Order: sequence, then C-alpha cells, then structure tokens
Amino acid sequence: MGNRLSKIYTRTGDDGTTGLGDGSRAPKDHVRVEAYGTIDELNSAIGVLIACDIEEAIAELLTDLQHRLFDLGGELCIPGSVAITAEHVAEVEAQLDDYNADLPPLKDFILPGGTPAGAACHMARAICRRAERRLCTLADAEDINPQAVHFVNRVSDLLFVLARVINNSAGDNEILWNSDRLNR
Repeated sequence: MGNRLSKIYTRTGDDGTTGLGDGSRAPKDHVRVEAYGTIDELNSAIGVLIACDIEEAIAELLTDLQHRLFDLGGELCIPGSVAITAEHVAEVEAQLDDYNADLPPLKDFILPGGTPAGAACHMARAICRRAERRLCTLADAEDINPQAVHFVNRVSDLLFVLARVINNSAGDNEILWNSDRLNR
C-alpha cells in the first residue's frame, strides 16, 4: 500500500480549493469536484443500502459496484485518466438483464419506498441520477470519458431494478403512481 493517511486535516483546503489527483488545485465547487463528490455520495448511499437486510448476492454485487464507483471517482479526480470502460458498462447491463428478467412488467410509474432496504435503494438511485447530471455538466465543460456517463446511467437503472427486486422478494407490493388523483 502507498502513502497512508495518518493526518486527516491538512489545512490546504481552507482557501476554498481542493487538490486534484494530478497535483493541480480547483475550487471546491468546481464542476469536476461536484461530479466526483456526488459519486462519493452515491457510494455512501450504497453503503447504507448494504447495511440493510438484503440478499447476500445483492450485497456482493453492490460491494463490487462500490469498488467500481471508487475507480470512477479516481478517474474524475485525475483529469484525462480513464478507469471506466465499455466492458464495465456491459457488465452492468448484463446484471440489469438478469435481475429484471423475473420482475413483473411495469405499466405505470412506481413511488419510491417499500421496505427500508427498497427505500434505501431508491434513495441511492436518485443520488445516482444527480451524479449523472453532474457528469453531463462536466462533459459540457471539459472532455471526459463518455463511458463514465454511460456507466452511471446504467447504474441508476440497475438500482431501480434492484429496488424492485428487494421489495418484491419481501412481498412488499409496489405502490403505483396514481395519475387519476389529479382529476379529482
């Protein structure tokens, strides 16, 4: 292992900047910092989900996903680096297909919620969508790896499907959005 973090505070960020992986500094609210910061928030939300009562196979999948998201955060922290590939996107697509295969088809939108684990998964999905928006903002400002955006988009879909799997396996009926209530 490389350098260990023996001292957590450095005071170098007291001026409102943070160090990037290439040694440069950027404002803490820079679009790049917002993007990898939101990936970190997503990773933390997935950690909360893993701490819930979920199937071991889903916990393992999510732990692997956390590692990949950490790789993505590193990619975003070092301008010009690439850690996410088309193969990583294809892996998530295969997981999506596997978990979605046995779910009942959706005819309406569902409300986020269900079991505590299902609700945590929906929360992670919503954070993932924000991370995707931050990546798109970064991509508009700078050249980034397009696979990063594709990957995060698929992860949000996977989290949606996993929320459905978690809730369905617990016997928790999904609450469909009732658009008819608008006509009352």
